[in-house]
Amino acid sequence: MTRPADDSGDRSGTTRSEMSGTAGAVIQARDISGGLHVHHADPGTPDPGVPVPRQLPAAPRDFTGRAAELHDLDGILAGAEGAPAPVVVTGTAGVGKTSLALAWAHRIAARFPDGQLHVNLRGYDPGRPLLPVEALHRMLTALGVPAPAIPAEPDAAGALYRSHLAGRRVLTVLDNAASAAQVRPLLSAGPGCLTLVTSRRHLGGLAVRDGAHQLTLRPLPEPDAVALLRATTAGRRAGDDAPELTEMARLCARLPLALRVAAERAVSRPHLGLGDLLADLRDESSLWETLSMGDDEDEDGVRAVFAWSYQALPEAEARLFRLLGLHPGPDFSLAAAAALAAGPRRGTRRLLDALVGVHLLEQTAPDRYELHDLLRAYAADRAHAEMPPDERDAALRRVLTWYLLTAETAREWVRTDGIELPLPRPDDGAAPLSFADYDAAVDWAERERVNVHAATRAAAGAELHTLAWQLPVVQWRGSIHAAPLAEWIETARLGLAASRALSDRYAEAWVLRCLGEVHRRAGRLAEAEECHRQVLVLRRELRDRKDEAAALNSLGLVLLTRRRLDAAVTHFAQALDAYRELDLPRWVAVELSNLAAAHYDAGDLTPADDYAHRALAAYRDLGDEPGEGSVLRTLSGIQRERGEPAAALESARRAVDIAVRRRKSTSEGLRLLALGAAQRANGLFDEALSTYDRAAALHRRIGDGGREALAWHGTGETCRALARADEAAACHREAAARFHELGDTWHEAVALDGLAAAVRAGDPDGARGHWETALALLAGYGDQRTVALRDGITARLGAAG
Repeated sequence: MTRPADDSGDRSGTTRSEMSGTAGAVIQARDISGGLHVHHADPGTPDPGVPVPRQLPAAPRDFTGRAAELHDLDGILAGAEGAPAPVVVTGTAGVGKTSLALAWAHRIAARFPDGQLHVNLRGYDPGRPLLPVEALHRMLTALGVPAPAIPAEPDAAGALYRSHLAGRRVLTVLDNAASAAQVRPLLSAGPGCLTLVTSRRHLGGLAVRDGAHQLTLRPLPEPDAVALLRATTAGRRAGDDAPELTEMARLCARLPLALRVAAERAVSRPHLGLGDLLADLRDESSLWETLSMGDDEDEDGVRAVFAWSYQALPEAEARLFRLLGLHPGPDFSLAAAAALAAGPRRGTRRLLDALVGVHLLEQTAPDRYELHDLLRAYAADRAHAEMPPDERDAALRRVLTWYLLTAETAREWVRTDGIELPLPRPDDGAAPLSFADYDAAVDWAERERVNVHAATRAAAGAELHTLAWQLPVVQWRGSIHAAPLAEWIETARLGLAASRALSDRYAEAWVLRCLGEVHRRAGRLAEAEECHRQVLVLRRELRDRKDEAAALNSLGLVLLTRRRLDAAVTHFAQALDAYRELDLPRWVAVELSNLAAAHYDAGDLTPADDYAHRALAAYRDLGDEPGEGSVLRTLSGIQRERGEPAAALESARRAVDIAVRRRKSTSEGLRLLALGAAQRANGLFDEALSTYDRAAALHRRIGDGGREALAWHGTGETCRALARADEAAACHREAAARFHELGDTWHEAVALDGLAAAVRAGDPDGARGHWETALALLAGYGDQRTVALRDGITARLGAAG
């Protein structure tokens, strides 16, 4: 995925006059992530644009009993002083932890008017539990943070989550937690927030370290278990006597999950006496002993009831149930189920509805379903026990291929780069989805992100090596880079191992290219450069001129980010020559755009302007709006520095508008910095401060500390223009400190230059020290912009005496 410099993660080439700002007019406090927090309005004023999530699943139908537990939970909340401590509901599988949590959550929801969040942490799924950063990603998205703007690092994502909950009253339900370590980063800290956790484990660490209240749930008392059976069968069976219902409750271990499944089984045979049904249940009680889910003897009742209900299914429904146990991810769409079964969607929907009706499947949306983790394990067990290996293998390959080809269909909307991989043909009965527009494709990619990652893991585990390398490559190229980086690195490494198992140098080059781009996005520039150098070697070995040019471009982008500008220009120029030879006009435009950015960063405005206008014309001829937006950002800086502020403002505004329409928060944030600089050049200082505020917020959410520091510096420049020296100094100081932490010596020097200018009147000795430090930091750079900056600082030092 070769992209113009705007979308590449580049942070270089911002001059002293253009490094953009943060958050507004008056510095009032620090936020919890350590950055300056600047307000334009009364902080108590509610923000009408903040979404109010209402994520609680529906309250459980026919919820019965648990009066004592609900009373205890009410007492915990009533007795809380300040911030309520977390509440942890524990108990064995199927005991009704989720039902109790949801029933109570709906009961108290009005006390949390700013929203209710719900995440299934999948601590006991057959697959791996949800990582804390993945859960944070989901919750932040629900709180209104654009998916691409969520930090990839867990600590940064957690800090952002707590920031968004500060001053709000939000209830968070974390279902099926695996451990205290999984939960702790997700705890809210606000005094008006409450976190409710369910788990099969006691999570004692949360009680010791976090003061959590613990409530252990036992099987229902016998009267309540019988009452649940009666409530579930009410109006659909008659004449069942109390002793038989009591025995059914005992055989179900008085566990609500088993009781509901058994009740639905009884309802499905309304004319058969309950005694006969009980005999069947006793006979089926040993069918699932081969599957171990733990040491708790209560689970035996659940296993027996699953077997009892499963054996009663018609074969078509039983087959689909078995196949669902092979699905790689935790939930699935109707289309994925149809692909797995190689059947028509209408017929598959009828079978899914039947499974929902007997409580062997849960429907979570009109076309979306999931299995309880125990049921998913049972379905997988039945698949391995009853299906021939070749049938299982064919079904798994079919659904993995469906995910691959649908991800490719989405990618064609997201990135029309003309690059095609040698993908397999769709299997019979598993045609990939098509999409009506760009937004539909992006929505699918976001919604199915977890399943496509799971598909990669499943392909690797089944040694389906071709699918295992193609899935992460297609997904990366078609994403808007919203997933936690840990997911990408995991699946890219699986893909790399698969490519090497195949001894496929072409595949290895593709996976390394994607892995290099992941590293670049994460700021691991040395690792990114090493990946792309390996790709370049492989492409030359394969004698593929087009892919060699792409490798040159990718390596050039890393060098541009590392401010090795001469080397970046060399790589871009070589790629440009190759694309011209191959007559690939879109890629010619990409290289022209990247050359414009590299020359601009170096301060060489004449060739930068020439390349920018040529790239802009090329993109417009191609009708490539995203490419046009990236060039306009660079062109705005050129126009501003050449004394054309009105043109610079127009270019920056258009660039930002394109990023917003394309839902690219990373590009939007960078282009906002250019817009702020253009507004400042036009004397629109209040507008500039607001723009920097927006840019800083986006970069803070993304976790890009360097660009956030650019925003602080730009705010400092604007405050100096408004003769607000103290505020300017504070912003420059914060920017310099952050650049120092990042090891970005060039931008640290620029920030120190701004800081010296801000404090010069009141602290001339301090200013001199900052300028001297800046000169030392610039010693390793020799481009034209650095020379001009160094000469300016030397002159300012001389004038300061």
